[in-house]
Amino acid sequence: MQTYKLAVIPGDGIGPEVVREGLKVLDAVSRTYDFKVEKTFFDYGGERYLKTGQVLSDDELNGLRAFDAIYLGAVGHPDVRPGILERGILLKLRFGLEQYINLRPVHLYNNVPMPIKNKGPEHIDYVVVRENTGDVYTGEGEIRNKGTADEVATQVMIYSRKQVERCLKYAFEYVLKRHATAPWKGLSDEEKSQGYVGKLTLCGKSNVLTNVFDLWDRVMKTMSAQYPQVKLDYVHVDAMCIYLIEAPERFDVIVTTNMFGDIITDLAAVTQGGMGVAPSANINPSSVSMFEPVHGSAPQFAGKGVANPLAAILTLKLMMEHLKQDKAAADIDRAVQSVMLRMKSMLIGQMGYSTAEIGNMVAQSL
Repeated sequence: MQTYKLAVIPGDGIGPEVVREGLKVLDAVSRTYDFKVEKTFFDYGGERYLKTGQVLSDDELNGLRAFDAIYLGAVGHPDVRPGILERGILLKLRFGLEQYINLRPVHLYNNVPMPIKNKGPEHIDYVVVRENTGDVYTGEGEIRNKGTADEVATQVMIYSRKQVERCLKYAFEYVLKRHATAPWKGLSDEEKSQGYVGKLTLCGKSNVLTNVFDLWDRVMKTMSAQYPQVKLDYVHVDAMCIYLIEAPERFDVIVTTNMFGDIITDLAAVTQGGMGVAPSANINPSSVSMFEPVHGSAPQFAGKGVANPLAAILTLKLMMEHLKQDKAAADIDRAVQSVMLRMKSMLIGQMGYSTAEIGNMVAQSL
């Protein structure tokens, strides 16, 4: 029997509640597909920081390398100044474990209300591959002449060729994996006849951020010679915010930088029904990866049993795919869809069921 070592970080706010339901589903699917999960829990988060002043030490970070995956609920505490937990835990995990891909599937399921008129599940079905270790998130920059009339603050967007190459390689490969059995439905008959199976769109700002996107563009075009089946596309980030609303069906796989990815995926999440149904993965293809729902800790709702756990459960689908448990992943997806059909809403507190009831329903549907 295959055994996986899972590090569980429930975190803050509603994190422990949605993780609890996710683990309920994981236990059920592991029994069905005959694999075992050994869970180790860690208290990294706001409560520990308030008690001890500790965020995440280098030794604790290195200890997580021994696991097959990390399952994270949420990080964020109202009594901790913004930036401390985010940089000290989330970014340290992503950067320190070289989780250089943030994977955000955007899929609208049936019976999920969303704000775009005349768009349905057939229009919203794409994936955002966000580079996860570079950009302004590296913390490079300074404040000069602080507190004076001449004060200047800088935050530097930094990318190495290595970072760009490995992100684009993952994105190209993901297009091929996504369409291994059938070409993308958005391709024209002419494009299919030319041998294309899918499309990769670079989201950038090449008319202003000329240095950074000159690098991304050159690497993408050079690398495309290895992937002749993938049609190339480019969209400015401001135009992307328009097209994700007006014409989301034009996208297959989108690849973008850390900052732009952070922004457009939250917009995309709203179009798939909100943060309560939006999963994500922080991927290191050759080491430990971390899986977390997109939503935050929502401390005002903690302990009330009203949080939607489906994002945390769909995040397990991504984990199963990463661990090559494809049948388990498909079963989780099917079970979630069956439960969605019974819910009144995907919004927190308006679902018609409690957090625990939804977790039970998904587990029973497996």
